[in-house]
Amino acid sequence: MSNLMGAEGMGLYQLIMPVYALAWSISCAGFNTTLSKLTAQEKARGEYGNMRRMLVQSAGVTTLLGVLLTVVLFFGAGFLADNFFHDARVLLPLQILSLAFPFMAAGTCMRGYFIGLQEAAIPAVNQVLEQVVRMLVIYLLAARFVPLGLEYAAAVAVIAIVVEEMFSFLFVFAAYKRHKKKMLGGGAAKNPPAQPAAWRYGMKLNFLPKLSQAQVFTLIMGMALPLTGNRVAGSLLAAWENVLIPRRLQIYGLSATEAISEFGRISGMAIPLIYFPTAVLTALSVTIVPAVAEAVAAKQERSIAPVASKALLFAAVTGMGAAALFMFFSHELGLAIYNQPIGVMLMLLGVMCPFIYMQIVLSGVLNGLGCQMFIFRNSLLSSGISIGFIYVFVPQFGLVGYIFGWLFSLIVAIGLGLYKIRQFMPIEMEFSRWFLRPMLAAAAAGLASRYIADRWLLEAAGLRAGLAMAIALLLAVYLAGVLLTGCITRQEIREITSRR
Repeated sequence: MSNLMGAEGMGLYQLIMPVYALAWSISCAGFNTTLSKLTAQEKARGEYGNMRRMLVQSAGVTTLLGVLLTVVLFFGAGFLADNFFHDARVLLPLQILSLAFPFMAAGTCMRGYFIGLQEAAIPAVNQVLEQVVRMLVIYLLAARFVPLGLEYAAAVAVIAIVVEEMFSFLFVFAAYKRHKKKMLGGGAAKNPPAQPAAWRYGMKLNFLPKLSQAQVFTLIMGMALPLTGNRVAGSLLAAWENVLIPRRLQIYGLSATEAISEFGRISGMAIPLIYFPTAVLTALSVTIVPAVAEAVAAKQERSIAPVASKALLFAAVTGMGAAALFMFFSHELGLAIYNQPIGVMLMLLGVMCPFIYMQIVLSGVLNGLGCQMFIFRNSLLSSGISIGFIYVFVPQFGLVGYIFGWLFSLIVAIGLGLYKIRQFMPIEMEFSRWFLRPMLAAAAAGLASRYIADRWLLEAAGLRAGLAMAIALLLAVYLAGVLLTGCITRQEIREITSRR
């Protein structure tokens, strides 16, 4: 996308993405996590009937919200383009984007159901196929629409999102129908067979719901509304940030085009690279929610403490390795992937990797513990700090002011989050294992791979091939370093990556 659209096109595309995030937050974000947690609790009790009732209610509410948001955005896109974005080029992409909301809402809700069952294969395959569909649509349409201008280039990217969400919903709905048939053993829902699928969970399953419609609705809303409020507030603040950054960059001295281009480089190029290694951590964060929720339901919070501690350790270790990669090879990564000078941005953002990655896992643990209101307050505080830095320091220091504001907000949020978790469980926090030893291993790996890359690899193999070999070397040396220093053991790696 960056090669097709350029920095300014990516800036325009990233400008409207908070609208997508906001619609997701309103329609389904809170319900996704709620359904995941409640499904895990009911699964632990063997109440399959309650689980199905919760899914039907959640899917119905989220789909209705998605339809309402479609109508509002389709007819209100012109107002947003003129009064909020101050750029008429976002009108067409916003109208197209609105069509995705009902499918996004229902599909996301149903993925939460499977995550609650801890059947991660279905949402995992679904998300991979989503990306394949998105890339295929962009590949097929780009040549025709991109030459018409940035407005149509952004529209192609948004069309890809709409098709992706439609496909995703159909896939996960078909998976649910297969799962339902397997659970009921092919029998009718009103007269299910004795125990067709009990062996899968090692317990007796109750197929008829014990909770009434009103009780289920109260349970869902009691948890979903605070989560939705948190997500909506975060999305609104993110949208404010995205609109504010280009404006404050103009005060810094950039033209309107230069400001959008700089914003496109950091938000559409540098930040996606920083988040790329978080794929495993995001999966860990999502799957740890039902695991912690089950422990809380069984009043065994202390039993889950070692798992939460190892997950946070794994996040810190992964973050240190990513920091070494982005700090030592920032210039080469920018040129090899985007052919853009984003080296300084990547280097500065690399410092933040351990904190970004720990925050992802921390959110999963806190959601599992039911600390939704705490997450909401913490998120508001973090966003307020970031916006304050944007407003005060970006006009003086450019994007450096934004990056350091983000870093400071992460440190505050992580500190408060760890303090909250320790009120529920005795998490072990060893400064040496979490930070010092991985930092030494990362420095050694970065220096060694940088030296070898400069002396032989980049010159002999070329930029992309040499960079790939240098990255492989850095990761190998770093893994050896964390194992030799005892920062993380082979047994812990097996445990954290195991199916359970």
